[in-house]
Amino acid sequence: MARKTAADFDPEVLILFDAYVHGALDRRGFLDKAAKYAVGGMTASMLLDDLSPKFAEAQQVAKDDARLRAEYVEYASPQGYGKMKGYLVRPAKAAGKLPGVLVIHENRGLNPHIEDIARRVALDGYVAFAPDALTPLGGYPAAGEDEARTLFGKLEQPKTREDMVAAAGFLRTHAECNGKIGAVGFCYGGGVCNFLATRVPELLASVPFYGGPAAAEDVPKIKAQLLIHYAGTDERINAAWPAYETALKAAGVKYTMHMYAGTQHGFNNDTTPRFDKAAAAEAWKRTMDFFAATLRK
Repeated sequence: MARKTAADFDPEVLILFDAYVHGALDRRGFLDKAAKYAVGGMTASMLLDDLSPKFAEAQQVAKDDARLRAEYVEYASPQGYGKMKGYLVRPAKAAGKLPGVLVIHENRGLNPHIEDIARRVALDGYVAFAPDALTPLGGYPAAGEDEARTLFGKLEQPKTREDMVAAAGFLRTHAECNGKIGAVGFCYGGGVCNFLATRVPELLASVPFYGGPAAAEDVPKIKAQLLIHYAGTDERINAAWPAYETALKAAGVKYTMHMYAGTQHGFNNDTTPRFDKAAAAEAWKRTMDFFAATLRK
């Protein structure tokens, strides 16, 4: 059976799912509101299951891929939660030090999809590091996405942001990194990419996928070049773009923005029906070309 795409769902169901994913609706709220769209033998629970991630089906790079060295490591975050963990991946046969790319997850912590993204980045010749914001609460839970989302809401975001700043420092000074670093993040992680650009002057390149903007007053602090990806059908996030663009222009920040027409928030995430294969491929090629231009020069 072919995997479902966003076109297989009523647009209102996708809006409800986005609200559920981002905490505006709980599970019961989604099921109650989605019930009227469950037709043809479907139930609201079946709709939610269809929309939820299928990690194993989407994995592109196996955890034990012989071309890579991957491990879970700890790093210090004295201004955040103290001791954090992350997933470190690099080419198995690297000749010398490599540029580093921070890979920042959505609002569910370091799940299997983000680990797969880190492996994809590493295969392109980078030291990839994916920190797990859920470390102080036990890490990404075995129970999966629902529990992860619940736990994520319990984090103190000022501390978590400092954990991400510390992760950038850990990567930049790692023995196998040459000190040139970039960042890529998705949804919540996209917002963190914008934030890190204001806080980490050594960050050379930042690639937020459908993320919230940096605080307007902090935009003049941005030194990194930005490559910004937005979904075409994503009113919640896109509403902030005009003001963000105005601030970026006023501050003289180097940026490029791409809006992918007809796509949903999360279009790069190939574990859910919101995935758009063509847009994701184009955005990912642009991302890796951008890192090559900014981190390898």
